[in-house]
Amino acid sequence: MRKRVVIIGGGIAGLSAGIYSVMNGFETEIIEMHSIAGGQCTAWDRKGYRFDYCLHWLVGTSKGAFHEIWKETNVINNETEIIDHEVHSRILDNDGNEFIIYSNIDRWEKYLMDIAPEDKAAIQKMCTEMRKSALLEPFSLAPELRSPLDYIKILPKMLPVMNVVRKFGRLTCQEYFDKLNLKNERIKSVFFSLYGNRDFSALAFIFMLGWFNQKNAGYIKGGSYPLAQRMVEKFVKLGGKLSYGKKVEKVIVENNVTKGVLLSDGTSVPADYVISAADGYSTIFKMLESKYISKEIDFAYKNWELFTPIVQVSFGVKKDIPSQFPIIINISKDMIIGKTKLENGYSVMNYSYDSTMAPEGKTTIVLRYDSPWKLWENMEAEEYKAEKKQIQKDATACLDKIYPGISEFIEVIDVATPKTDVKYTGVKDGAYEGFMPSKDNMMKSLKMQLPKLQNFYMAGQWLFPGGGLPPSAQTGKWTIQLICKKEKQKFSSTM
Repeated sequence: MRKRVVIIGGGIAGLSAGIYSVMNGFETEIIEMHSIAGGQCTAWDRKGYRFDYCLHWLVGTSKGAFHEIWKETNVINNETEIIDHEVHSRILDNDGNEFIIYSNIDRWEKYLMDIAPEDKAAIQKMCTEMRKSALLEPFSLAPELRSPLDYIKILPKMLPVMNVVRKFGRLTCQEYFDKLNLKNERIKSVFFSLYGNRDFSALAFIFMLGWFNQKNAGYIKGGSYPLAQRMVEKFVKLGGKLSYGKKVEKVIVENNVTKGVLLSDGTSVPADYVISAADGYSTIFKMLESKYISKEIDFAYKNWELFTPIVQVSFGVKKDIPSQFPIIINISKDMIIGKTKLENGYSVMNYSYDSTMAPEGKTTIVLRYDSPWKLWENMEAEEYKAEKKQIQKDATACLDKIYPGISEFIEVIDVATPKTDVKYTGVKDGAYEGFMPSKDNMMKSLKMQLPKLQNFYMAGQWLFPGGGLPPSAQTGKWTIQLICKKEKQKFSSTM
C-alpha cells in the first residue's frame, strides 16, 4: 500500500507540498478550512471587479530555484504572462512631493544622484551593495540534505553577498542610513519614513531591488486567484484529494509518532505523515498542545515581532484610470483612517496594467494600511460595522487626493480587515506574512521538524522571517524531499 500524506492547509505551501507528494507516489490529501484554496494568496470578485489580496510581484519569474518551483507546480506555464514594471513604487509626502524608486538599480542610482549630487559616494555605495544582493541564490535542497560540497560549490559566487551580510546583517535600516551619512534632506526623509521608524532589517532594504534589477520579480497577469487555482488544477490532475470546509483541531500522536489529524466535526483522518502548512502558532501551541517546542521556537514566538496586520479597501471605478506606477505610497504623517492612526502612511495599487482585474473601460484600485491587531481583537459586531463604514469614507477621501474627482466614479467599495484575514486563514493576530524581518532574525529560520516528534513536518512562511510566497512553496517542496529520504526513495520533481 502507498504511504499516506495529510497536509493541513491549502495555501501555497500546502499546495506545493501536495503536488510534490503526489509526484513522488504518496496518497495525498490536503485539508483546507476555507471554501477555496490559496490561503493568503487570494482574491475575490465584486460586480465584475477582482480585488487581489496578495500578489504585487513574485520572486523567481525568470530564473533560479524559485523559478523551477513555479514551473513544476504550474504557477508559470507557457500561457502565463509576466509583467516587469519599470517603476517599483512612487512615494508622496505631506506636500505631495514625488519620489520614485525604479526597478532598475542603474536608473535609480542616476535618479538619486540627480537629486543629491552631494551624496554621490553614499548613493553609489548603497546601489553597489544592492547589485551584490542580486547574486543571492536559494537552495533547491532542504537544509538537512545539503552536503559541505553543496556550500563549497556556491561559495565563489556568493562571496560578495556574504560580505554584505557580514557588514550589515546586524543593523536596522535606521542604523544603516546613519552609516551612509546622507546629507540630502529629501532622500533622508523618504528613507527614514519608509523604513527607519521600526526594527526593520537593513538587509531587507538592501535586498529590496536585487530581484527586480534582474527582471526576476515580475507580476503574473491575473494575480493571486488564478495562480493558486493553477496549482490546485495540477494537484487534482495528478490524483491528489483536496477537502474544503474542514478544520483540523488536533494532530493525532501516539508515542511521539504522528498518526493523523482530528477534525472539528470529530472525524479522524489517518496518515503516515502529516505536514502542517497552516498558521505556525495554531499548529504548535494548539493542534500539538505545546508538547513539541524547541528553545528556538519558544524564543521566536515570544520575542520576534509580527507583521502588523492590514486593512484593505478595494475600489471598483467605472472609469479607465491608467497609471505608470503600480504602487503609490503616501508617507504623510498624522493621518487617520477610521480608528487607525497611520504610522506608516498608506499604499495605493492601481491595477490598470492587468486587464483581468476590471471590466473594459473600468479600473480596480486597492488602498492598504497597517492597523494594529489590538484595535480589532475585541471589536464587537455593531462597532465593527460602524468602523468599516468610517473606513470607506476616510479611504475614499485619501484616494481623491491622489486621483482628484475619482469619488464620483466609484461604484463598488469592499473593506477587508485583520478580522477577515483571521476568519478565513486562521493566521495569528492577522500577521499576513508572519515574523517581521529584523536585524536579529533576518538570517535565521525555524526547523521544519519538531523535537522528538516523528513523521511530522512544518511548511510555510512562519519558518522564515519576512514570509512570502517563494519560501512557502520552497518549504512545501523540502518537506517531501525529507519524506522521500526517510522512505529511502529518490525524490522526483516531475511526473
